[in-house]
Amino acid sequence: MLNGIWLYPFIVIAGMLQAAGAPINGQLKGSLVNPWLASSVSFLLVTFLAIALFCIQPHPLPTLADLRNMKWWAPLGGIVGAVAVFAGLTLVQKVGVGTLNGLTICANLVASVAIDHFGLIGVQEHALSWPRLAGALLMIAGVALVMRF
Repeated sequence: MLNGIWLYPFIVIAGMLQAAGAPINGQLKGSLVNPWLASSVSFLLVTFLAIALFCIQPHPLPTLADLRNMKWWAPLGGIVGAVAVFAGLTLVQKVGVGTLNGLTICANLVASVAIDHFGLIGVQEHALSWPRLAGALLMIAGVALVMRF
């Protein structure tokens, strides 16, 4: 799908949009009052978009062998994402966008380095090195500064 020159700009744009996701969802929760209703509306729109895109490009489809070989936990990614969405829409007004996204991204980075190091969840191992550790520690320090000031 995406490759070459568009790969990294797309990731950067997605990250920028993700920063706006928590305050947008926070406003939705403020308008709808009920956090579960707000989460449902948010995910319903995502579901409709995914279905529409699938209808536009329905191939490739998994084979029976693909489905048999699928890990039991593979479909749970949406639920994992829902935790972050729910945290954002319920907490952004309490802690601010910088703190919420800083903690989220920092926790994501620390967990990602551990996942890479141990080769968890089916990813190829990428050993923890001093520069990677320093980067994670600098990230933690940066988030602490954002939270403090």
